Amino acid sequence: MKAEGHPEYREVVFHDLSCDFKFITRSTIQTRETINHEGKDYPLIKIEVSAESHPFYTGKHKIVDTAGRVEKFRQKFGTVGSKTAVAAG
Repeated sequence: MKAEGHPEYREVVFHDLSCDFKFITRSTIQTRETINHEGKDYPLIKIEVSAESHPFYTGKHKIVDTAGRVEKFRQKFGTVGSKTAVAAG
């Protein structure tokens, strides 16, 4: 294999921001941030959902809308066609 044709495959820390859970795995993903985890520096990837916080794995249902996507949609389109819209008399 040619060394210059492949991305670097290395250990990376993924940080689940919703429950402050960190885990190490190997990845080629590029990042500018680093973190010192267990005495060693690793590239850092911030995520919003992992198996530690996902309702399917935890059995707890919660709505995760950190980016405000629902509110942005409602501001842009209003309640036209919304099933949750209150009918005006």
